[in-house]
Amino acid sequence: MLMCLGRFVFGINTLSYQQLQRQNNWRWAANNRVGQRPARQYVGQGDDVITLSGWIAPELAGDATSIGQLRVQADQGLPQVLVDATGTVFGLWVMEGLTETGTLHRIDSRPRRLEFSLTIARVDDNLIDMVGMLTNARELLR
Repeated sequence: MLMCLGRFVFGINTLSYQQLQRQNNWRWAANNRVGQRPARQYVGQGDDVITLSGWIAPELAGDATSIGQLRVQADQGLPQVLVDATGTVFGLWVMEGLTETGTLHRIDSRPRRLEFSLTIARVDDNLIDMVGMLTNARELLR
């Protein structure tokens, strides 16, 4: 296991990412001044975005259905807890984008190599209670 996003486990048998890129932003409000640079005031944290990218070769390692499993999880529209293999909890994250590229296609059109890129963004941890309530409500409606 490399990392878990909600119930999805990234690993050799599912999707093994080769690159993890994280970008943090901080927000600064700018007020224009005559003859000087704008004055800036810190107004809080901005986006925290992680992009996981890699490739799998379903005939050797990885599972081609894993990308579909991620799509199903994203379609639920709920923030997911992100945890790495050491047990570090990164908080709640939402899936913002998933790109899939198949190459080296077999005669039956299945790709021998699948490249993927998943973009997730952190949301406020105070949503944990709301996620629990939404999950319980959806279960009751089923």
